Amino acid sequence: MKHFILFYETAPDYMERRGEFRSVHLSLAREFEARGELVLAGALADPADGAVLVFKGEDKSVAERFANEDPYVKNGLIASWRVREWTTVVGEGALTKV
Repeated sequence: MKHFILFYETAPDYMERRGEFRSVHLSLAREFEARGELVLAGALADPADGAVLVFKGEDKSVAERFANEDPYVKNGLIASWRVREWTTVVGEGALTKV
């Protein structure tokens, strides 16, 4: 298993439009969390111009699947997104032992 970070950059009208899609977005996040795939997630603040979601899986497809299903992405609230593998080595949840 590995960690993967999904980085979101929000659209300029994200704050004005997110209310319409927030409950479905959070429901999707809770589904991924319940399966042990989503570890931690939240919006960036000051400025609110992005979000970071940490996933656990065999490959980056778990994070890509979330982004492709996310109503924020589907409805243009996310201007761009990308996934990066994250080698975690320190902390209770670290997956790479050194």
